[in-house]
Amino acid sequence: MADALNRRSFLNQSALTGAAIGVAASTGTSFAANAASAKVVVGVMGMSRGRSLAQSFTKQSGCEVKYVCDVDKTRAEAAVGAVEKAGGPTPQAIGDFRQILDDNEVDALVCAAPNHWHAPATILACAAGKHVYVEKPCSHNPREGEMMIEAARKHNRAVQMGTQRRSSDGIIEGIAKLHEGAIGRVYCARSWYASARGETGKTIPAEVPAQLNYDLWQGPAPRIPYAENRVPYKWHWFWHWGNGELGNNGVHALDLCRWGLGVDYPIRVTSTGGRYVFNDDQQTPDTSSVALEFDNKQLITWDGLSCNRHNNVDDFATFYGENGALSIKSGGGYIQYDNKDKVVKEVGGNRGDNEHILNFLTAIRNDTPLALNAEIEEGHKSTLLCHLGNIAQRTGRAMTCRNNDGHIVGDDKAMELWSRDYDPQWEPKV
Repeated sequence: MADALNRRSFLNQSALTGAAIGVAASTGTSFAANAASAKVVVGVMGMSRGRSLAQSFTKQSGCEVKYVCDVDKTRAEAAVGAVEKAGGPTPQAIGDFRQILDDNEVDALVCAAPNHWHAPATILACAAGKHVYVEKPCSHNPREGEMMIEAARKHNRAVQMGTQRRSSDGIIEGIAKLHEGAIGRVYCARSWYASARGETGKTIPAEVPAQLNYDLWQGPAPRIPYAENRVPYKWHWFWHWGNGELGNNGVHALDLCRWGLGVDYPIRVTSTGGRYVFNDDQQTPDTSSVALEFDNKQLITWDGLSCNRHNNVDDFATFYGENGALSIKSGGGYIQYDNKDKVVKEVGGNRGDNEHILNFLTAIRNDTPLALNAEIEEGHKSTLLCHLGNIAQRTGRAMTCRNNDGHIVGDDKAMELWSRDYDPQWEPKV
């Protein structure tokens, strides 16, 4: 890791950066001797989803957002006012997240940058002694998820994935019902997502906007010329940076499905669909169905639509058991049905956004990095379901997987997508 850090150049301060990270990595941050209300200082990276997260962290008691970071200068500066409006002190607007890692006052990095940044930034942050709240999906490819677990364990850091429904009281109760046998043996979980996204358009090279550091935006990804139809959001629909709708939103529902069924790694994965609606340069499917089979005759399915909002199923994820069914609502809570499809119980709730952040801060304060509702090992297992669905989609083949780690068996071409190529200066190492 030291060699990787030494290769980096942080503006004109590379020597200072290396020294600061070296100190942080050797000393780390421990709250073991502090009160449960000890102040936690964070820096937030990526001011799209990150802007909302910065406000949410600011509203938590005893938490200060010291930095708001974005490679787009205008977005970083606009986020300053958002944090102030949320009641926090004025944060510093910066363009390079390594400044957060260099600051010994900072306890945690909140990574809400594009997907291709999630794992590399998390691994660097752990090495710098920082805890990490990383948005979903936790990684761009399966190997990165494995490395994130390695980094968290090596540096004893709390790493939480932003699947906030894991911290929703109503959903926690609903999942507990499943595990208690309220609907008998649970053998199937179905999930859905529908949206109405416009055309991606054609990829035409253009001048990089003056306010955007496009080289740093690309970061770990091999260099590709700038085009307007990718930054700041449509990168989701290109494999080079994103994971499609399955990784963007499907991960939330698949995480609940895996949790409710009590399963880890699938043994068989299939995916159908494609880009059906627009004739543009989008690479990821806008219409797809993914099926994941597990040992003990259990099944998870996900149906996604990116170009049509109609969905006649109001449930976020529905579980089917021998004695009934149970549906989890997107906004929190659940409905339990008997084997005649009559409602037995209905419980409301919320998504768990604030509770998820509090769970992360509590783990930092108590120096209990594994006491997280979406700890990185669980986050990787759920994200892997998305990666496997996407690999099945890209190869056009059904895949057989090992039930102890999810690795693809008997398909070398599919396993080539287990990792990716990197820009040499940013290749993650643990």
